[in-house]
Amino acid sequence: MSGPASGEVRPRTGLFVIAGLVAMALAVWLSGRVAERLALTDLRRTAQSALSLQVAALSAEMQRQSALPLALATDPEIVRAVGPSPDKALIDSVNGRLNQIARATGATVIYVIRADGVTLLASNAGEPRSFIGADYTFRRYFRDAMATGSGAQFALGTVSKRPGFYLSRRLPDSAGVVVVKIEFDAVEAAWQAGHESVFVTDARGIVLVASELSWQFMALHRLDAGERARIAASRDFGDAPLAPLPIYRDEDEEDLVRVGNGARPAWPALMLDAAVPDTSWRLHTLTPIAAAVERERVQGRIIALLATGLAWGALATWLARQRRIRNRLSEEASRRGELERRVAERTQALSDANRQLVAEMEERRRSEAERERLGRELAQAGRLAALGQFAASMAHEINQPLAAIRSYADNTAILVRRGRIEDAAENVSAIGRLTERIGGLTRQLKGFARRASGRREPVRLAEIVRGSLEVLGERARESGIRFDVAVPGPDVAVLGDGPRLEQVVVNLVQNALDAVTGRPDPWVRLDVEADGERVVLSVADNGPGIPEAVRAQVFDAFFTTKADGLGLGLAISRGIVEECNGTLSVTSGEGGTVFRMDLLRADAFVREAVQEVS
Repeated sequence: MSGPASGEVRPRTGLFVIAGLVAMALAVWLSGRVAERLALTDLRRTAQSALSLQVAALSAEMQRQSALPLALATDPEIVRAVGPSPDKALIDSVNGRLNQIARATGATVIYVIRADGVTLLASNAGEPRSFIGADYTFRRYFRDAMATGSGAQFALGTVSKRPGFYLSRRLPDSAGVVVVKIEFDAVEAAWQAGHESVFVTDARGIVLVASELSWQFMALHRLDAGERARIAASRDFGDAPLAPLPIYRDEDEEDLVRVGNGARPAWPALMLDAAVPDTSWRLHTLTPIAAAVERERVQGRIIALLATGLAWGALATWLARQRRIRNRLSEEASRRGELERRVAERTQALSDANRQLVAEMEERRRSEAERERLGRELAQAGRLAALGQFAASMAHEINQPLAAIRSYADNTAILVRRGRIEDAAENVSAIGRLTERIGGLTRQLKGFARRASGRREPVRLAEIVRGSLEVLGERARESGIRFDVAVPGPDVAVLGDGPRLEQVVVNLVQNALDAVTGRPDPWVRLDVEADGERVVLSVADNGPGIPEAVRAQVFDAFFTTKADGLGLGLAISRGIVEECNGTLSVTSGEGGTVFRMDLLRADAFVREAVQEVS
């Protein structure tokens, strides 16, 4: 039975090999075509970037000289030299200066033509091929400048026999024309040094500048007899034959050409072009493609050959593996019993581990419950400590209005003895307001004991400032301290708890008065700045300032620089401001100290609430 089976395998193997060879050949051909297209795409991208750089470099070289004719056309010495009966010394001086300007700017030659077309001044005066005395009425750049004020022309020099770009500008009162000639030898040399095939053509397709010098004054296409006659009449290119360039376009790809190379075979290239700014010229680049395309084509074919070979080999390996798998199935059946036994042992071990894990989880739950109980007890202890601190702060804050009440009471007694009943009544009203303030502070203490949070509502800042003045204004006057207060308008409102914010302002002003007491020319200033959605209330003084070493601790509880202070005022003040979604900061130096309370404006809060609802 082995004979017929072998006979069947051999034809199948032969067909498999033939199919593999056909697939590899097709893949090699297709990959070569794809690689060629990809290589051309990369070359186009690279050539386009190089083209942009070449255009920018040529445009920069031309623009570098474009302003020179305009500047020279307004030169007073040149204007006088072109005038009637010019002095010879003046002409010699101008010729020398034109020579210096030409060397400094890199211009080939600079010359001045009178209105009759005859050259009067030139930077090459005194040289064998000087332009002085030459008649240029036939030049288009002269006629355009006299007619429109400026002109430009690329042409072959009739005296120097060298091609160049002429820029012209008319002199005042049409007395003549200033001309600057630019030659592109440096640009062509740079192209040749970089082994680049670049050339520039005018609107008629005639080559003006080229890396291949023999291409100059050749044409992209054949010129008809009429065009040749017009070119010959203008003498732009001398006796140049204006023969067609040895460039032959591909019929399938518009930007692919073959470039003639004399007796040697033509070489394929990618030809791109772009306009030169502010001119009718176009710059063309020729990028050789043979080596790059052939390299990519070979690489693509090799990769395709390897890929298809590997794929076909992998298919053969897979088929052989399938046969081996079928042979292994019987062996695995005998091993399955052993595997099941091991699985049972492992399952028992996992069950033991699971029971241990459950016990550990139960212990963790008990620990978590104990932690929560301790946390609640710790929170209660912290609340009791905070209540004690808040009670101490209330005692500290009540002392301020009590001192003011004492001052108002003493003043009231004096005013009554003097018969100033109305002033005494005003003091009694102030004492009543201060008493209400003390009542508000005690209500805050009760509210804290009931775990009530502070109110956040719109409060007019002017009422807070006036309430602070009632508490501390009399002290400032008695101490001879200048107290400048900028009371805000009635429309300036902030978001917070009015009595507690007043407590903050009183504390800040009290500290400022303490700081300037005994200082020469003491002053305290309270300012309010309302900017957009924030309102900043600042208290400034000209005291000794806060030392930098302790400035970071001024808001810490129980820290104080006063001999009889508790160190709670600023800590409580910062807490009140932060509960109102604000900030309290300090800056200090040798010139004094400034505390700033930054709060949210009430109307800004209303806008935010409306936006959230909408």
